[in-house]
Amino acid sequence: MSTIELIDPELRDALVMWPQAPLTAETLARRRADGIEALRSIPKPGLPDIEAGEIHVESAFGAKPIRVLTYRPVRSDGPLPVIVHIHGGGFVMGTPEMKDVENRIFASELKCAIYSVDYRLAPEAPHPAPLEDIHSVFIWLHANAERLGLDPARIGIKGESGGGGFAAGAALYARDHLGPKFAFQHLIYPMIDDRTAARQDLHPYVGEFVWTREDNYYGWRSLLGEEPGSAGVSPYAAAARAADVSGLPPTYISVGGLDLFLEENLAYADRLSRAGVPVELHLYPRAFHGFYRAENARVTKQAEHDTREALRRFLHG
Repeated sequence: MSTIELIDPELRDALVMWPQAPLTAETLARRRADGIEALRSIPKPGLPDIEAGEIHVESAFGAKPIRVLTYRPVRSDGPLPVIVHIHGGGFVMGTPEMKDVENRIFASELKCAIYSVDYRLAPEAPHPAPLEDIHSVFIWLHANAERLGLDPARIGIKGESGGGGFAAGAALYARDHLGPKFAFQHLIYPMIDDRTAARQDLHPYVGEFVWTREDNYYGWRSLLGEEPGSAGVSPYAAAARAADVSGLPPTYISVGGLDLFLEENLAYADRLSRAGVPVELHLYPRAFHGFYRAENARVTKQAEHDTREALRRFLHG
């Protein structure tokens, strides 16, 4: 049966914005190219108070330098809080330009600096390559915070979908290694459990639209280089695999009621809460994966408001 009747009517028209072809090795190049082409028509907002730029950060792991898009207020009264942003794309697609407009607006409204990481993509660069790129940018920001006018105690991480999965993995990695820790993790429908791609008992009403079970399998198989659900998958690749989630930073999780990631996100929020981690969980009924793109729907406007205000609290208390 189709779940189309369960979708919020204000979201249904937005389904035409997503490709209908499944994500495979044969369609990946076209899907990547189409995504880049779609960005060309998006106008940039006129925000003279924001300075946007591009830098390249040396890898701490000996890989090539990492391209990072930067956004910050032209003027500030003191050291700026920071969002390390990780774009989505199911581990295999996307660029930081996908959230260029949103990052400009957030930098302006939230009075913060944003560093959006152009991490390496699978399957060409499987785990741990993306994690290494993200961690390199994070420790570079800490090491250079004073010079950059940043507050090292207020550097958090934010990601959507596959980027939310990488953000959760990076928060775990930082917790477990000597060095700085993230001040918060802000996860929008994060992709955090490879076992979802192997399960046969999934929720019967999730994952029909936008990001399907087939897409999920391809994304995880590409990142891991092995079958999803295999033994020994690193928690830094799939955060839900972490045996211990205590000591993680305050967390925000947002997911739609028809999203393939619904159950893994709810389970992770529960585990975090039971481990004493402050969690803010938002479940939006009748919403599919990626519903934030449906800009005129009331549920999207509510989700955008909730995410912005949570970020404001994380950044400014």
